[in-house]
Amino acid sequence: MLIKLKVNGVDRSVDVSPDMPLLWVIRETLGLTGTKFGCGEALCGACTVHLDGEAVRSCSTAVSEAAGKSVTTIEGLDREYAGPLQQCWIDQDVPQCGYCQSGQIMSAAVLLRKKPKPTDDDINEGMSENLCRCGTYQRIRNAILQAAELKAKGGAK
Repeated sequence: MLIKLKVNGVDRSVDVSPDMPLLWVIRETLGLTGTKFGCGEALCGACTVHLDGEAVRSCSTAVSEAAGKSVTTIEGLDREYAGPLQQCWIDQDVPQCGYCQSGQIMSAAVLLRKKPKPTDDDINEGMSENLCRCGTYQRIRNAILQAAELKAKGGAK
């Protein structure tokens, strides 16, 4: 079945089963490997992408749910959020193994779009569904707070 999507701003048509997880369409059909497979149960957040601007778990989202919608992966994240978040992730030494980081950054981007000056409670709520096996949660929090300040001042270094 031919399914039409807009992925990272580009109109795409994929000939896949409508119940195929969006994650596998992104990784295997479209070759965008920044989105990671973590648990396959929508519990860890490693596969987080944006669907019409909202963070979703692509491992449990059927590609048919994304038909006609805009999908953004880590590769296509708007520089308005990607630049400050990536810079602050580096500044705060967030990644250890790095596996969860694309999902963490995708969730953080939605959080900052909705709450430009997040509180600790906002961060707890916005990031609660993203797991980090290395336990860098305090560094993630610090990076999000720093990115909010950096965005307020006009962007990344």
